[in-house]
Amino acid sequence: MRRAWVGVGVALSLHLVTAPQDAQACGGTFCDSVTSMPVAQTGESILFVRGDGWIETHIQIEYDPTAQATEFAWLVPVMAQPELSVGSANFFSALEMSTAPNYGFSARGQPCPNWGDDDGCDGSGDGGGVDEKLDIAGGGDGPNVVDHRVVGAFEMFVLDGGTPQGVMDWLGDNEFEQDPAAAPIIAEYLDEGFMFVAFKLANDAEASEIHPVVLRYAGEEPCVPIRLTRIAAVDDMVIRTYFLTEDRAVPTNYQHVELNPLKLDFLRSGANYAEVLSMAIDEAGGHAWVTEYAGDSRDVPMDDVPESSWELDGLVGLDASDTVRAVFEQGWVSCDWRECTWQSPLLEATLMRWLPAGPDFDFEALWQCPECETPLFDENPERWDSDGFLADLDERVVAPAKHGKDLLDAWPTLTRMVTTLSPREMTVDPLFHENPDLPDVINTQELGGFNLFCNGDVSFNLPDGRLLATPGGAWPDVAPSEMPWAARVETIAEAGAPQVVVDNHELIETLRKAFNVENNARTPLWLACGDDSEPSVEEDTGIGSAGADESRPASCACTSGTTGGFAWLMLGLPLTFFGARRHRWTNR
Repeated sequence: MRRAWVGVGVALSLHLVTAPQDAQACGGTFCDSVTSMPVAQTGESILFVRGDGWIETHIQIEYDPTAQATEFAWLVPVMAQPELSVGSANFFSALEMSTAPNYGFSARGQPCPNWGDDDGCDGSGDGGGVDEKLDIAGGGDGPNVVDHRVVGAFEMFVLDGGTPQGVMDWLGDNEFEQDPAAAPIIAEYLDEGFMFVAFKLANDAEASEIHPVVLRYAGEEPCVPIRLTRIAAVDDMVIRTYFLTEDRAVPTNYQHVELNPLKLDFLRSGANYAEVLSMAIDEAGGHAWVTEYAGDSRDVPMDDVPESSWELDGLVGLDASDTVRAVFEQGWVSCDWRECTWQSPLLEATLMRWLPAGPDFDFEALWQCPECETPLFDENPERWDSDGFLADLDERVVAPAKHGKDLLDAWPTLTRMVTTLSPREMTVDPLFHENPDLPDVINTQELGGFNLFCNGDVSFNLPDGRLLATPGGAWPDVAPSEMPWAARVETIAEAGAPQVVVDNHELIETLRKAFNVENNARTPLWLACGDDSEPSVEEDTGIGSAGADESRPASCACTSGTTGGFAWLMLGLPLTFFGARRHRWTNR
């Protein structure tokens, strides 16, 4: 079977990180200038679409826009010569928001008596002003440059053949910073028949214009070649992949891991998720993936990809001033006295690129008052190219979003998987296949129950109903020297159920129940009294509370009179808590 590969060329990090880490974007790639390229990359996402004999790969680079980066470069191994195009940032955002695992809880209080009753992108089509000093002809020991073009904000080269030193020399001659440690890894890929896609920001592009790229090439088996990444990777680097396919995607040559939910801190919205993920992967030997989502691709709301409904016909032939006003009138951007919100992250950059304004023009003033500033453009009408602007807007913004919508319509199943790898583990390129016999995995709203008793006792019911003691109202570290991070480790074939390698469920249950007994866990039996709408809970034990009346278990009546009732009044309401990412849905 011929494999299709795409490289993870840049250092990756988990989306849950609260503050971006400054890092030069050299990962398994090469930077234009190590000393002058402070791109703060905060993550990367990869989407594979597998068709009949072809693979389409969408790659999104995440970075800190405050880093003021002026250069960005990347080297990606591929098995076949790809077609190159622009991807949609909003499409990736919709994938992320609709599939991200979220962990939280509802606080449920026991009824108590005292509670009351209740670029080179100038549109010329001639290569966009490519730097003439680049030796794009190749030859000798160097690679052949079989394709060279400007795609959106990137100048891209497809390199074929050459010797390892020849490739390194070509990169150096063309101002790609090199790492000597890359040479033997490049040799491995050349021996296996790989080509390379080298790309960087075009000369006149800014870091704010960084956008996803799409590579489409012949092949049958998606793969992430991470060997090149290890030359500058950090420990426990996170790689997240999406798949649009007929059936659920699974790892081929890596194991599959199910996380132990007792390790996830539901009371802090899963704030320790990164640690649990990394430890569970390491527990499985370091080469494993976790499925974060597998389900209907129609669950991705295309309303969050507004460009997919944009029509540019109404902008044809308008002068610069009228174009700006039309963009505002059509709701593509809205401003208040503090800031402007753009429906597409690339719309502002594309407008700024084409509007006939000098280097000192105050674009912020323009966005705040278009009718005040736009007459300035009318002084030099010959400098405005409406056709060029619309072609650029369509290539960078509108067409990629519409293509994303078409992909969701064409492929019924969306899978999201994640792994963590340290440099010493980046020795095996992960492959993937489909399995039609597996169930869906939906972790987008994992909601447990925080139980508040009249006398001050607390306990927690996991989303599956299992009871867990929470002494002091904090998430417990149950049997830390014995409790596993992974509930199950398995391998998955192309059909049938997973083959279990390690099953820790029995051990987890033994440790959980012993911890509950030791800490007097109480079951909220009042939930079963006359309200069928409440979730069922496990009656784990008949353990009495450590409060005023240990002779009786919790029941529909209050076990401790009025003691502690008022203290839990505000917490006893049916409140729901999730991570901050879910709150962004309230604006939809």
